[in-house]
Amino acid sequence: MGRIRLLILSMAAIGIAAPPATPYPVVRPGITLRFPADHGAHPGFRTEWWYVTGWLRTATGKDLGFQVTFFRTSPPVDERNPSRFAARQLLFAHAALSDPATRRLSHGERAARGGFGLAQARTGEADVAIRDWRLWRAPNGRWATRVTADGFALALEFRPTQPPMPQGRGGYSRKGARPDEASYYYSIPHLRVTGSVGRGGATAAVTGEAWLDQEWSSNFLAPAAQGWDWTGLNLDDGSALMAFHIRRKGGGTLWAGGTFRRPDGTTTVLGPQDVAFRPLATWRSAATGAVYPVMQEIDTRIGGQVVRWRLQPMFAAQELDARRSGLPVYWEGAVRTRGGRGYLELTGYDHALTM
Repeated sequence: MGRIRLLILSMAAIGIAAPPATPYPVVRPGITLRFPADHGAHPGFRTEWWYVTGWLRTATGKDLGFQVTFFRTSPPVDERNPSRFAARQLLFAHAALSDPATRRLSHGERAARGGFGLAQARTGEADVAIRDWRLWRAPNGRWATRVTADGFALALEFRPTQPPMPQGRGGYSRKGARPDEASYYYSIPHLRVTGSVGRGGATAAVTGEAWLDQEWSSNFLAPAAQGWDWTGLNLDDGSALMAFHIRRKGGGTLWAGGTFRRPDGTTTVLGPQDVAFRPLATWRSAATGAVYPVMQEIDTRIGGQVVRWRLQPMFAAQELDARRSGLPVYWEGAVRTRGGRGYLELTGYDHALTM
């Protein structure tokens, strides 16, 4: 899901009418993910994202958190329109750097329509770019990103140490009571990171560990959904946990799920009855007024046993407010847990999401 994995842009807000259009493909069970093709874009589907988060460490032992996310959306354009200016694909991107020393999150955004040399999302292999921002997968199987934002720059390479982890049933990840309220979704945990972070005219070499998600869908959220809480955790023993719950408008959980993969590669798929999120502490944003449960406990039922994970944020103020660029407000933060660390994403806390 994750991350966000949310294009909360109304067509009216960006000046695009909704003419007759070819129906979007429906997400259905029974998918077989095929790589490297499924690393690339799936332009027929309404919404898609590539999302990388992780923890970095400088040579002096300083911890940093980072996020790079590219979104692609297919607006309902009439395929009979021959104009090169018809916006058949729109691309957006977020990048952020969390610094616990200053307790500050720096972030930037990009947006462009596909084509004209401004933006692309390649099919058949991962390569998505908006002007000077790019995330791609090289022929040797390593991923890389280059981002230059106001106040920071990232030049990072990600080496897989484990194969992709399909989410849900072989990559079909249910998000609601209806079978089509779902996505195709896989993760790559335990990416080994090398590269550099630039700030204030200085560049620091970094190493670390990251998590990559790719997800695509045409009907992601049920109308009754308020938003979601999601986490991806790289655990010290080589195991990995993804867990989420989709909150219902008015309170309660609409749907929940996840995946736990052990160091030996065996996987447990978690259903709605196997995942429970419980807030422990909140933080209120002075900028947006949203109140986020930034410290949480998650109970997961794995192998008949309940395993509890307490998520402690690197620091509380990790909200991304991208309203000036037409993108959403959400909390995306580096977190620790006993025996590992990762990221927590909290959406729909300023208002209900619309996908």
